[in-house]
Amino acid sequence: MYFRMYTRQQAQRHDLTGWVRNLPDGRVEGIASGETAGIKALQQWLAQGPDMASVANVEVKELDYQGFDRFVIK
Repeated sequence: MYFRMYTRQQAQRHDLTGWVRNLPDGRVEGIASGETAGIKALQQWLAQGPDMASVANVEVKELDYQGFDRFVIK
């Protein structure tokens, strides 16, 4: 829960929209949409995560634009 919550906070801080969710195998998946600088800032934060998080890998894929109203936890 906390990783997703902090991810949402970071996304909102950078005016990004999209979503984040847990996967059954324990990984976290998300989609973010917004300005390039905000996306890059979120990527940098994800590589570290919040305090006490263990981030093993961050995989980034560029997708076709998807419009979202806000950034949510699924």
